[in-house]
Amino acid sequence: MTPGDDVVVALDVGGTGMKCALVRPDGTTAHAERHATDAARGPEAVVGTILDVAEGLAGKARADGLTPVACGIAVPGVVDEARGVAVWSANVGFRDVPLRELARTRLGLPTALGHDVRVGGLAEARLGAGRDAGHVLFVAIGTGIAAAHVVDGSAAVGAHGAAGEIGHILVRPDGPRCGCGRPGCLEAVASASAIGRRYAELAGSPATAAEVADRAAAGEPLAGRVWREAVEALADGLATGQALFDVATIVIGGGLAQAGPGLFDPLRTALRERLTFHREPRLVAAALGDEAGCLGAALLALDTLAKESR
Repeated sequence: MTPGDDVVVALDVGGTGMKCALVRPDGTTAHAERHATDAARGPEAVVGTILDVAEGLAGKARADGLTPVACGIAVPGVVDEARGVAVWSANVGFRDVPLRELARTRLGLPTALGHDVRVGGLAEARLGAGRDAGHVLFVAIGTGIAAAHVVDGSAAVGAHGAAGEIGHILVRPDGPRCGCGRPGCLEAVASASAIGRRYAELAGSPATAAEVADRAAAGEPLAGRVWREAVEALADGLATGQALFDVATIVIGGGLAQAGPGLFDPLRTALRERLTFHREPRLVAAALGDEAGCLGAALLALDTLAKESR
């Protein structure tokens, strides 16, 4: 076998599905597959599926003449990367699951466990829209809002594994109550779910954030109002992020980024208006789509492997 045969077993676990792949050290994918998470079965069953899928991928690699050298797993929620523990996840039901050790024991491979948004930011910073920027803030906007601050290819974890919770910056003190319990968080105003909720409250009929964006672009006044409210709040959050981190590039990912210029054009303008002495960051859409989590999990595993081999 040669180094060109090496692959990482990579899994990006979500509440609904798992994106899984064999990833080469250069970031290219040798094989990809998807599986249902089916979180309603309970955390033990989900852990069993993760381990079964990872083991199956390692076996697939060997059958194809490839050498699995490490395993990387990304999960949502609060993750203690140093201990390799999925501390808490509302989407999957994890509470203090030692997932890294479980996978390492089952596969016999060096294993890394990471937070889904942080590893997504890692991939975008090294391989995607933030490549060569050095200082990147990756912001994922979907059902919630979370971020990853990546400096020279390394994502900040925080003292308690909770770095990057930009969705819980207070932007509207009198705003709607957030899922965390406090009113006015960025996530409660500018996430995709919040946009749909706000429109439904005012219009009396349901709509997704994508539909609100389309209706706003078509000139519907109510949709335009809801969209502007969200963009203004998001600009407030990003301005706070820029004041704290002074990044070169802000990469926006998640479902809301699909709005394209309808989001990025007014957001750039609103962000620029909020900056004084701070340098304006480049504001771009994520480039890797839903592959970012898998690729980032593989990168984290390769980093772990490099550290262990020193």
